[in-house]
Amino acid sequence: MPVTPAVGQGARLVIVPPLPIDVRSTIGRLRGAGQFRFANDGVWHATRTADGPATVQIEWRAASDDPIVVRSWGPGADRALDHVPDLLGFDDHGEGFAPVHDVVREQARRHPHLRLGRTPSMAEALLPTIVAQKVPSADALRSWRAIRWSFAERAPGPADLTLPPDPDRLAELAYHDLHRFGIERKRAEPFLAACRQARRLQRLVNRTPEQLSAGLRQVRGLGTWTATMVTGFVLADPDVVVVGDYGIPSVVAWTLAGERKADDARMLELLEPERPHRLRALALIMTAGRTPPRHGPRLVSASIVRGAL
Repeated sequence: MPVTPAVGQGARLVIVPPLPIDVRSTIGRLRGAGQFRFANDGVWHATRTADGPATVQIEWRAASDDPIVVRSWGPGADRALDHVPDLLGFDDHGEGFAPVHDVVREQARRHPHLRLGRTPSMAEALLPTIVAQKVPSADALRSWRAIRWSFAERAPGPADLTLPPDPDRLAELAYHDLHRFGIERKRAEPFLAACRQARRLQRLVNRTPEQLSAGLRQVRGLGTWTATMVTGFVLADPDVVVVGDYGIPSVVAWTLAGERKADDARMLELLEPERPHRLRALALIMTAGRTPPRHGPRLVSASIVRGAL
């Protein structure tokens, strides 16, 4: 793919996608796995690469099959451009996808160009996922934002963006240093272990889902939920299903069967007809925006009390 110099320090790339792509929905699925900002002039992405930090801008297009204009800045600009096809799911052709459930079929009709993109950065997918283990999503987001701002480094380029936290800097912390971000020892220790093993874990991004999951579980404190979440972000295997989640099984059961409450076993049973595209089906289910009515207690935030850690 040719890269032509742009005005200033940036680089510009025009990509003709191999198939129509819904940029907004495809990148939107990765919002929990990196630094993304959606603006009027496109989606902006701040990242760290093997060559250094970079900022990428992917412009919006009038049609899903129009050429895609991408710009990038920073020492890692060229490498970040090389990763744009991964983010946009260029390798995801959806061969053999024939939705069985009516809702999945309808959402596939409404979102025909949603692709399963993937992030090439293990740390950018894994660290916020560890923060989200076993806590309400609002608490996890608050903690992760606080970490980002406390270790903020300005991203290159014209946008007012910060880079994802540097795992090497975070690795120098003790577990109790994370208490001020609302992260107790049970999450702090695997978080810091992942930072210290970041280079080893990065090598898992080109492995099979089974190998990636096994590699993550070598980090004490990382379980099935984290492994399946990260596998979906990093590999975009179309059949990976997130298990161990507090809310996803009930969303699936409510959307597909009108059942207000479900566990992993029931979710897997409902998704089984969509194999080997269960992750794709799950992504489409989420676009429907259906959530079961709440009649029970919500997941309660836990306070960090000195002496109880």
